[in-house]
Amino acid sequence: MMNEQWIKLKNPLLEIMNNIEELAEFFEKRALSTYSRDNYDRYLKKEGFSFNIPSIHITGTNGKGSTANYLYQIYRAQGYKVGMFSSPSTTTLFEMIKVNGEEISENEYLELFNRLESKFLKYELSTFEMQTIMVFEYFKEKQLDLAIIEVGMGGYIDATNIFIPCLSIITSVSLEHTAYLGTSISEIANNKAGIIKQNIPVLLGKLDETAMFAIRQKAKETESQIYIVEDFHNEKIIDGKIIFDYRPYKDLELSTNAKYQIKNASLAVEATKILKDKIVVSEEAIRKGLKSELLPCRFERVRKNIIVDGAHNPEAMKSLVETVESSIKTPIHVVFAAFRDKNIDQMLISLGNISNDVVLTTFNHKRARTEEEYFLYLGDYKFVDDYLGYIKQLSETYLEDTILVTGSLCFAGIVREALRNDK
Repeated sequence: MMNEQWIKLKNPLLEIMNNIEELAEFFEKRALSTYSRDNYDRYLKKEGFSFNIPSIHITGTNGKGSTANYLYQIYRAQGYKVGMFSSPSTTTLFEMIKVNGEEISENEYLELFNRLESKFLKYELSTFEMQTIMVFEYFKEKQLDLAIIEVGMGGYIDATNIFIPCLSIITSVSLEHTAYLGTSISEIANNKAGIIKQNIPVLLGKLDETAMFAIRQKAKETESQIYIVEDFHNEKIIDGKIIFDYRPYKDLELSTNAKYQIKNASLAVEATKILKDKIVVSEEAIRKGLKSELLPCRFERVRKNIIVDGAHNPEAMKSLVETVESSIKTPIHVVFAAFRDKNIDQMLISLGNISNDVVLTTFNHKRARTEEEYFLYLGDYKFVDDYLGYIKQLSETYLEDTILVTGSLCFAGIVREALRNDK
């Protein structure tokens, strides 16, 4: 207590965080609706920030979290001490930061924040900037062999874009966050290409030519070699698991029937091939890592007949619908909620290909689309307030059907947590 009092006397603006609820409220107040890196860049320069742990930096409209997780699991299986930073969280702040299979503890998180808070306030950093600095400091303390870092948004202006990786990965490019990243595929690709560094290789997913042109230009400027993920082959679903080939490996196995994960797994395998001379990994570790547990809310079955998936833009929803069409044979009932800045027209059209029963709802988040903001769609879709009660009702009424909860990673995470805690 004496130490806390001394710290507050030194800087009366400090709020010593005693529990995660207080810290979450603090972060909520400092979340920005617009973004400038001026304060953050001043912090990095004045405080002499550096980060020298070998790292892989990943951006993309979709698939970056899953690609990061596959790489994290593969290198863990090889025996390396590996950390992963992924965002956003689906339930708790702790799940964003992992080292060797363990999330950062509440005590570690609070101690880390309290130690750094005076500098955060001095430079007036945003929530994600603070969280990013915390993870880099934590990883340095843990003395990792390798870090897997997922961007928060975009690339060039992202708070994670402050180190030199051993490999940059761009999983996909489509229209998203247009208020921040640009209003065209070319502009967004150019922003994501901001993670490409001088003479550092970059691995790309299957991108359209407009995105490829912008990225090639950046790679040329930085003299960075471009690698493009190869095609996978012979994919099939057996007993709820995906089996596929990716050169040179045959019969790789994923612990999911979500076909869109094959693209993410293929990117991870290709990354290990690119880095094989720097970070040695065996075929056995690759196979073991790919079979590991997925991130939450990626076509996750949380009850016998309830699936949650965080598809939150047209590209992701198209991939989800393709997965449902290939793996679910029962009637589908959809409960949908989204953030107000998302293009729900195309998402709802895609969902219409798999279900005649799509219901709209909202959830407790300042960015969540409300009933009034669905007004253009209420003539065609039913709206419910009590989404959890409605999901349970559907589950009990249609025992042999499938209830799909989607539209937002945040919404999927809230529903997942509620259902898992409601035994």
